[in-house]
Amino acid sequence: MPVTPDRYGYLGPEASFTEAASRRMPALMGAQLEPFGTVHAAIEAVRSGDVAGSVVPLENSIEGSVNTTLDELIRGEPVIISTEFLLPVTFTLMARPGTELPAVQRIITHPVAEAQCRTWLGKNLPDVSVALGSSTSAAASAVATETPGPDGRPYDAAVSAPIAAERYGLTPLAEHIGDDEDAVTRFVVVTRPGPPPRPSGSDKTSLVAYIRDDHPGALLEILEQFATRGVNLTRIESRPTGNGMGRYCFVVDAEGHVGDARVGEALMGLRRVCAEVRFLGSYPRADGVRPPVGRGMTNEDFRDAAAWVEGLRAGPR
Repeated sequence: MPVTPDRYGYLGPEASFTEAASRRMPALMGAQLEPFGTVHAAIEAVRSGDVAGSVVPLENSIEGSVNTTLDELIRGEPVIISTEFLLPVTFTLMARPGTELPAVQRIITHPVAEAQCRTWLGKNLPDVSVALGSSTSAAASAVATETPGPDGRPYDAAVSAPIAAERYGLTPLAEHIGDDEDAVTRFVVVTRPGPPPRPSGSDKTSLVAYIRDDHPGALLEILEQFATRGVNLTRIESRPTGNGMGRYCFVVDAEGHVGDARVGEALMGLRRVCAEVRFLGSYPRADGVRPPVGRGMTNEDFRDAAAWVEGLRAGPR
């Protein structure tokens, strides 16, 4: 099915952190962006060819992995990660123009935002009531449109992503009100399978390893494939496969590119010991870190070792 190359999806709603990340990604500059209501819908649009790719959250430095995204990568028709992007998570208290901070008595936001801004709210607005909504974007919309709450009165302010203030015509009353100023969310662009970009020296490879059967040392077998080849793992997490109780797979992020000999050989090792290995892509790291390559682990080292073995097999000449 033909794919519109400049049409991308993202996990909605509009004016969310995911839209903010999508609009800041260099790879998506100028692209037509379409919100989807769920991670499943956003990735299914990729699988069906309705969009060239979709932006979804993968993990947060405070909340951890986004399991709905992991499960979509684990199951269903294969897709790959082509780009990652790190977005600092900052929250803004916003209200209708003309509202002053002392007048704020009723706030609406998302439960995660409320949890991450609880200290600031308790210190600066200790007597306000906080209602919980479906999203920070919906909260901002409710304030802008003066949508009444259950008691029939509109909310005075919303805690939302900064992008929502501009989108809904609200005035920021306080910015950077999150309890953790270093909070970051990792977003990825998911596309249909294709050749990865060339190695850059600052890359990450993601994959899913399905163990052949549950036995002592199953995880160790996976880890050894990377450790013996000097490949560092930046993340490993177990998830149920959905094929029965006790059946798990491991989602792995490794430093390096499938084009690097050490990473390629690690994947070959996984292929030998696992029931299945799902390649989720090799792509440039968002942080730009160039990991050190240990002694004996460069591409040249692997080529020299392979040539030596071939010489042994060929015998003296």
